[in-house]
Amino acid sequence: MTDTLGMSPNQLAMHLIRQVSITPADAGCQQIIAEYLETLGFDCEHLRYGEVDNLWAVRGDSGPLFCFAGHTDVVPTGPAENWTHPPFDPVEADGWLWGRGSADMKGGLAAMLVAVRDFLALYPDPGMRLAFLITSDEEGPAQDGTKRVMQTLNERGVKIDYCVVGEPSSREQVGDVVRHGRRGSLSGQVTVRGIQGHVAYPQNADNPIPRLTAALTELSARQWDEGDDDFPPTSFQTSNFNAGTGANNVIPGTAEAWFNFRYSPHQTPEGLQAVVSEVFQRHAPEHAFFWRDSGRPFITRGGKLLEAVRRAVTEKAGINPEFSTSGGTSDGRFIAPTGTELVELGPTNATIHAVDERIGVHELETLRQSYQAILEHLRH
Repeated sequence: MTDTLGMSPNQLAMHLIRQVSITPADAGCQQIIAEYLETLGFDCEHLRYGEVDNLWAVRGDSGPLFCFAGHTDVVPTGPAENWTHPPFDPVEADGWLWGRGSADMKGGLAAMLVAVRDFLALYPDPGMRLAFLITSDEEGPAQDGTKRVMQTLNERGVKIDYCVVGEPSSREQVGDVVRHGRRGSLSGQVTVRGIQGHVAYPQNADNPIPRLTAALTELSARQWDEGDDDFPPTSFQTSNFNAGTGANNVIPGTAEAWFNFRYSPHQTPEGLQAVVSEVFQRHAPEHAFFWRDSGRPFITRGGKLLEAVRRAVTEKAGINPEFSTSGGTSDGRFIAPTGTELVELGPTNATIHAVDERIGVHELETLRQSYQAILEHLRH
């Protein structure tokens, strides 16, 4: 067994990156993390739902509950030969730490673990409970990961007071952007039905393409709301459009589109669906929808955690962080609705999901110091 307890954040991140944990596989990462935490006095529980491995680890039995949350799964690499360095053979070179998961988010996990190690060395009885919630289903459907663990914790009456998610939130340097909320995400798939026929005899057919495009054009031009000081305006975007038989002389019988809302708290999924249904009823009455509600908007406004994060980043990264709700979804959407004060703070995100994913070699130490400082400020 590899002795990980004395590793630096970069060394521990590299150890985790070597595990080929393409979603939903964990590939042993959570066992590495559990062994590390058990040495620090954590009680570790492995929760497997379907094909997904999850880890819930807790230390202490009194005081407010602070949780670090993250994921061990990574996205596929694409052709490995396109990488400067093999994606699962991490190296430090040219001022960078290279490897799939270096930023998203095995680097963040490593910084969390070392931060807790160093914090407990200074404060073995910190006056609060510490926890880790780790999943291997963040990059996938996200149904059997954090979502299921939170359901289990809720059934047990476990309440997380503060949570830091290690997603790569930073833009140009660690801590310049901290997510304190996220927009909601609602996806739709619509199929408009027509009548297939020959293009030379349109009177015998019903082309669904003009009907579908008319509805999408109206929805795209609509101003849904103006947002507010914390949230940008709600956005509607079409992501896929499919129609046609492959022949240029055939009017298709169906046309299909996929679309997505990123919406602020001024909207609800039910309200958005009602508007879309009304628009399609006018333009294309023969239609069918499939909807996916991926997460409701959430935000942490004020509270002890935000102030602790602000102070920690200012002290350790030397900058005043921007608190933002931009970006995609994260597993924070399953934790925050329980009343948890939650932020996302992690490495820079310029190369996440890309070929040659990497972060600056200095980033994880800055992040480790910031995580430790957050804990120190919360214990007072």
